[in-house]
Amino acid sequence: MSGATAHDAEKTEREHRRLRLELLSDVLAETTRFFHDEGFLQLLPVMLGRSTDPLGPDPGSSVLTTVEVDYLGQRFYLMNSMILHKQLAVRDVGKLWILSPNVRLERAERATSGKHLFEFTQADFEIPRATGAEVRSLVERYLAGLGRSFEGHPALGALGVPPPRFSPPFPVYTTHDLERDYGSDWERVASEAHDQPFWALCHRREFYDREDPADPGHFLNYDLVYPLGFGEGLSGAEREFDPERIRRRIARDGIPPAAFRAYLEVADRLIPSAGAGFGIERLVRFLCRAPHVGDVQLFRRVPGEPVSL
Repeated sequence: MSGATAHDAEKTEREHRRLRLELLSDVLAETTRFFHDEGFLQLLPVMLGRSTDPLGPDPGSSVLTTVEVDYLGQRFYLMNSMILHKQLAVRDVGKLWILSPNVRLERAERATSGKHLFEFTQADFEIPRATGAEVRSLVERYLAGLGRSFEGHPALGALGVPPPRFSPPFPVYTTHDLERDYGSDWERVASEAHDQPFWALCHRREFYDREDPADPGHFLNYDLVYPLGFGEGLSGAEREFDPERIRRRIARDGIPPAAFRAYLEVADRLIPSAGAGFGIERLVRFLCRAPHVGDVQLFRRVPGEPVSL
């Protein structure tokens, strides 16, 4: 590549990054407006806590370690997500949402997935005494409104990307259906086969996702998967709120209980709730059809890539 050609390519990439950042800024504004209009209270994020999301046993997780910090005689964990905090807060606060920074130190091979970062931001929300169906309906309203607000968006036009056209209600499957129809790599294959987002229900994962009391071994959780090969964008569940069932599942999953001592000390204050979290960067990547989720960050945080600043 000649010097002039390389310079032109670099200039084009800078322009595209600027356009993607404009989209990200507008997504943040629309998201804030939506949750406030829906009556959610916005909370400030927690970054260090005495307990954090175990991210397991989840076969989709590839996190190497959770960062631990000793500070003034206490052990803290850097937040993988605020799930345990929002599950507790919803009792006193009611409907809540947070723009929550997450740090997940993924394996280097995740760099090639196109959708993994080791530092990202979630729009995280929780609703007291809600069902999964109510959460899914809320998310569909959010995306439908977002799509309407982005009609004619100049950044999408400059990037040569069509505006998103979300058409709820989205298809709903179980992971058992998806694995039967698309194989063990169902997320990628099914995502490529769809032109609208779809819901995938019933994942066996963390202890705080509620097991279906009417169907043991099945779980009242859900992921939203973006179409066109962009993959999972949201994860949520109805929450387990019975302290004894939580203790049994922590023991069953072989999770060190010491890491959740602080959480278990207040588990008797939990109430039924449901919620979800979706990555802002993954959503913007889908909207602007970026090759990699790191392309929508000003300071890339991609596993395995050197960090410039």
